[in-house]
Amino acid sequence: MKYVLEFDQVWKKFKKGEKVNSLRDAIPHFFSRQDKSVSLQTEEFWAVKDISFYIKKGEVVGIMGPNGAGKSTVLKLLSKIIVPNKGSMLINGRLSALIEVTAGFHPELTGRENVYLNATILGMRKKEIDEKFDEIVDFSGVKEFIDTPVKRYSSGMYSRLGFSVAAHMRPDILLIDEVLSVGDISFQAKCAQKIRELLSSGATIVLVSHQLDMIQSLCKRVILLQNGEVIKDGPTGEVIPHYQNIIYKKREDEIKHKIKNIDSRVGVDTRALVDIVHVDLKKTFGLGEQINITIEYLAREKISHPIFSMDVLRADGVLCYSSRTDKLGIKTSSIQGKGIISIDLGKNMLAPGVYMVKFSVWDREMIHPYIIHNKEVIRVETEALNNLSDVVFIPEIKWTI
Repeated sequence: MKYVLEFDQVWKKFKKGEKVNSLRDAIPHFFSRQDKSVSLQTEEFWAVKDISFYIKKGEVVGIMGPNGAGKSTVLKLLSKIIVPNKGSMLINGRLSALIEVTAGFHPELTGRENVYLNATILGMRKKEIDEKFDEIVDFSGVKEFIDTPVKRYSSGMYSRLGFSVAAHMRPDILLIDEVLSVGDISFQAKCAQKIRELLSSGATIVLVSHQLDMIQSLCKRVILLQNGEVIKDGPTGEVIPHYQNIIYKKREDEIKHKIKNIDSRVGVDTRALVDIVHVDLKKTFGLGEQINITIEYLAREKISHPIFSMDVLRADGVLCYSSRTDKLGIKTSSIQGKGIISIDLGKNMLAPGVYMVKFSVWDREMIHPYIIHNKEVIRVETEALNNLSDVVFIPEIKWTI
């Protein structure tokens, strides 16, 4: 058998506002939504458009993409919660889906009763559940409360028990949708270890996650989705940079939209004494690339001993670095009329992401700003897999051990 999962030219559409969040919703949806047409009606949209991929036995494949890319829809199609409008799917083997880890739980039943209920829904026989019950409970860490109704559980306890049941099913194919983010760090480590055990057993795993470190650690292949389509399918180290750049571009657009209509000029007069006429600054940089800024200004009146300031802030507001002419010993007696300022930031060591460059002109006491210009947004992109931590800088560091 060459492939255990086949997804061949699959299309799926929804109506805006339509949701399938539970088994109760899925049953009528399954029988009422087998519309095989590929034309869109009013309020309909394509969640998945002509997607094809094939997964071999034992592969661990990550599915990534920005919000709304179609990741969860693909997993729900594979788990047969919903059916495609067009195309075909083939699943060869026993499948377990961790799309909603507590979907089979009943709040009035105890943890013990829910283990048997949920495991039965997932396809385990009573003898198999009996044999694995203690292992499931020990792994979940809720042994002390196993005979307590789960409606009294915290959301973390709920998720831990749900994951434990599904992970001990020993499936041929395991579908996972962001459930590895449940619980504390130690439980997440146990989850990752359990996934590795399943991997060593030859199970095929499809993992949807925004946790880049986990995708990098577990997956050798990644399928990248955007707007319901596959835009890249290949080795993890090649696909993740494309995903990062999509996210950075999206953040850049969001920031530009926010500041588009903001008039950031500050002054007592209705007209600012200084205007920024033009800023010459590239919008996209790579790691190590030179950053230069040229600013053309217009001073409507003579301003004595001005101080020029430049800040670079990350998209979340973190100040990355700042520079002021007075701190560098640069003194300007006065400005009036048109002028040009050049700033050399040297080689870019900023980590991939989106940044705002803020430029301002102040009086000599740094009390009154003549102008604050914060409408310049730059994006640092990556072409190769790098340190995926939430860092500000990626300096050239050398280790000797």
